[in-house]
Amino acid sequence: MKNNLNKNHIKRYSRQIILKDVGVVGQKKIISSKILIVGAGGLGCPIADYLSRAGVGTIGIADFDKINLSNIHRQNLYNSKDIGKYKVDVVKKKIKLINPLTIVKIYKKKINNKNLDNIIKDYDIIVDGSDNFRTKFLLNKYSIKYKKNLIVGAISKFDGHIFTFDFKDKKTPCLKCFYQSEPTDEILNCELEGIMGPVAGIIGNIQANEILKKILKIGKDLNKYILIVNLLTLNFRKVFFNKKKNCICKN
Repeated sequence: MKNNLNKNHIKRYSRQIILKDVGVVGQKKIISSKILIVGAGGLGCPIADYLSRAGVGTIGIADFDKINLSNIHRQNLYNSKDIGKYKVDVVKKKIKLINPLTIVKIYKKKINNKNLDNIIKDYDIIVDGSDNFRTKFLLNKYSIKYKKNLIVGAISKFDGHIFTFDFKDKKTPCLKCFYQSEPTDEILNCELEGIMGPVAGIIGNIQANEILKKILKIGKDLNKYILIVNLLTLNFRKVFFNKKKNCICKN
């Protein structure tokens, strides 16, 4: 990144540069940041959308699924003409139209123990937009290993959960500290449980906001808390939880 923002940068990001918590220095931090999003669905789409609009310099997106008709109602970067295409290919194309200044790296593969090592270390913040707990706990494990910031989101029906973990802080609990046992993926199965479309957008946008706050080091984050959102009752709760003894994050 160049030391000075050019006229294109200033005009494109003017509405956030004017914020006293951002400014030119903050915008440079955003442009220098590298964010990995795992999952290009209901959460991943709004996260990628708003991070690119904010000026994040490099966005990595990992997903191996193709778009189907049932995705369209909640995954805001896709339309009916995209059905049958790989999600990461479409997201990259859409983001480049939104902000050609953002570098987009795609990983058209299922994230697992064999490939995550080579991917995760290149990024500053890891974002979970997956629809299964196996992936969430895998990201938890490797974020601890590489002392990364991890932002986790989960949605079902009218509900959303958001976690923020800063694994550079030895006092930070992890995802396994909150869940006594690994939940079944039926909880996050939109086909079985259903999901109201705007819930995905709201939770994804809160995740994007948490990421930008992390980059800028401003405000209060959700480290050591879970934000529980019920959009049917409009109930928002922050719940504190401690580091669990004998957890994988104990060191």
